[in-house]
Amino acid sequence: VQALASPTYFGTPRRTVEGADTGRVALLLAVLEKRAGQKTYNQDVYINVAGGLELSEPAADLALCIAVASSLKDEPVGQQVAVMGEVGLGGEIRAIPQVDRRVSECVRLGFRHIMCPADSVKRLHLPEGVELTPVKTLAQAITLLGLRR
Repeated sequence: VQALASPTYFGTPRRTVEGADTGRVALLLAVLEKRAGQKTYNQDVYINVAGGLELSEPAADLALCIAVASSLKDEPVGQQVAVMGEVGLGGEIRAIPQVDRRVSECVRLGFRHIMCPADSVKRLHLPEGVELTPVKTLAQAITLLGLRR
């Protein structure tokens, strides 16, 4: 997931989304603003899901939010970091189904740091060298990744 946030020079900021639901992205930007203190009201925001994929499940919410926060701070997230989780209106990170399969696939793809909902990691077994960071809120995830502005 890629995001670019850039100051707008017009009255209403642009929201351009490829590969995700535009309405869902608008909702996530509002949650970023209200619950995580990330100012998007004066930013044009462009979202792209690389490879022509279409995101249709809420488990990608956290990845979208982190991509925007990363662009706002102009600091990349590490290449070995994977994030997953549904973001609620209160900024909470909700549990996602089949987290064990998702984490296994991330490990297979070479990710070594995985951030996921705290409520989803109860009986998760990780291979050696893989770090798991459970999070409860969007604000906590942004802080732990060093993206606080």
